[in-house]
Amino acid sequence: MNDIKQVTVGSYLGQRLVEAGLKDFFTVPGDFTLVLLDQLIATPGLRMISCCNELNAGYAADGYARTAGFSAAVVTYTVGGLSLINAVAGAYGDDLSLLAVSGGPNSNDQHDHHRIHHTIGELDLYQAERCFAPVVAAVFNIRHLDDAARMIDEAIVTCLTQKKPVYLEIACNLTGLKISAPTSMLFPIPAAKSDPTALASAVEAAAQRINAAVKPAIVVGVKVRPAQAGDASLGLSNAMGCAVATTPDAKGIFSEDHPNFIGTYWSEVSSPNCSEIIESSDCQILIGVQQTDYTTTGWTALYKMDSAINIGIDQVSMPEGVFSQIYMADFLKALVVKVAKKDASMLEFQRYQEPIAPVAVAAAGDVLTLRELRRQIQGMINSETSLLVETGDSWFNGQRMCLPKGASYHVQMQYGSIGWSAGATLGVAMASKPDTRVITLIGDGSFQMTAQELSTMIRYQVNPIIFLMNNGGYTIEVELHDGPYNQIKNWDYAGLINVFNANDGKGLGIKVKTAGDLTAAISQAITHRGGPVLIECPLLRDDCSKELAEWGSHVAKANARV
Repeated sequence: MNDIKQVTVGSYLGQRLVEAGLKDFFTVPGDFTLVLLDQLIATPGLRMISCCNELNAGYAADGYARTAGFSAAVVTYTVGGLSLINAVAGAYGDDLSLLAVSGGPNSNDQHDHHRIHHTIGELDLYQAERCFAPVVAAVFNIRHLDDAARMIDEAIVTCLTQKKPVYLEIACNLTGLKISAPTSMLFPIPAAKSDPTALASAVEAAAQRINAAVKPAIVVGVKVRPAQAGDASLGLSNAMGCAVATTPDAKGIFSEDHPNFIGTYWSEVSSPNCSEIIESSDCQILIGVQQTDYTTTGWTALYKMDSAINIGIDQVSMPEGVFSQIYMADFLKALVVKVAKKDASMLEFQRYQEPIAPVAVAAAGDVLTLRELRRQIQGMINSETSLLVETGDSWFNGQRMCLPKGASYHVQMQYGSIGWSAGATLGVAMASKPDTRVITLIGDGSFQMTAQELSTMIRYQVNPIIFLMNNGGYTIEVELHDGPYNQIKNWDYAGLINVFNANDGKGLGIKVKTAGDLTAAISQAITHRGGPVLIECPLLRDDCSKELAEWGSHVAKANARV
């Protein structure tokens, strides 16, 4: 028995994280986590990324999980955790495997009836985990050494299998104590299997419905990503030959180079001719579609649920019934061999299509406009681009971008927390391959929420290109309901780079005024390495996309209904 290898609790966690594929974790230190951090940074293959505050660390972990599939943020008890919780909630909404690790009070403090700092002064030391409970798949609180290995393993497995955040709290006095070293564990976790009988019944019913339809069409939604059903969705499209649209939060999941791709279905602000095709279909095949007031433009989308086939992560519903314990990829792969070619919706779209007029090129001396900004950013995007768009008008500008095969797209539309993209940019950049160039579109109001993370990008020498649209306020709120509260104090945004660079940083800040300035700035940004590039783009307050104005009016109407 004396030959059994032992490690500290913190080392056990570190080794399991590495086994699960993690290379970096994000943190802000605090006294309840210092010993834990000692153990984690001593773990081979695991790098600590120190952020400016816990909220930003959470956003960075969000971005990292979008790219790498799994992430972790480590914070101190309550004062750190409650700052992190907003980012964790957003990650829950987008089905991200984010492990939220918190140091906890000494395991004896509850029994000893102690009041502890970093709390609200009550004797209840379970308050933090109760705060997290609604926004995570599970809560684990290690307050006994015998529970440590089991809880760490269960926390990571739950996080990976449910594609949701998990909260793991570890008492500060236990992290340096010894337990048995981790035994081998299988990663990745095998996918759950569908019930064979239910699967066969659902496939037969769906195939009959599709084959009897005249103009079936497919809408690919955001839940395809956590279901890992992108290839299976592509297979169904190829078999049917029908029109395929994506929802706005699912942009990039289905290849935009595919001959059957017709654009974004977003009700009143859909891509040209897209809504006509989807809304006239007599059999809408909804793959992972999540309907919200945002993705339906204030509930104006015409999804025909009385005739649609609605395919969820683990359930399929249609007029013939609800079929449970059926996983999306299994269902689509089985359906492919049962459906006939059904290309009427695609042929109709081709009849509607008209030649796209070339976008006018601004003269070099022209004052910069949003249209010219979009045109020049589009010219930068290639197969190695990772495009992030912040909540607001950036959503609509991002929708207009054409993504070549290989490019990725990131948006937080479910939770819609402004400021998300600054931290997420850091996380995506840290997790991306060396040849990937991250491009972020963010408004000035959003940027003011989380601007400090420019410092972290400089510190770790990641090189995203950030286009900051400076129009003096919260443009998305202006289109929903305007008022003096939508105006903000202007900053010298490009100048902030020099502040964060201090003496050793390699960030680059550029402020442009004309179309020619932007061209020169982009040329300089593309070749810049060793730090982020922030290009400040002043725009007129009302220079927003027409889609934002239209969408905003419908969402405002939905908000105001009585």
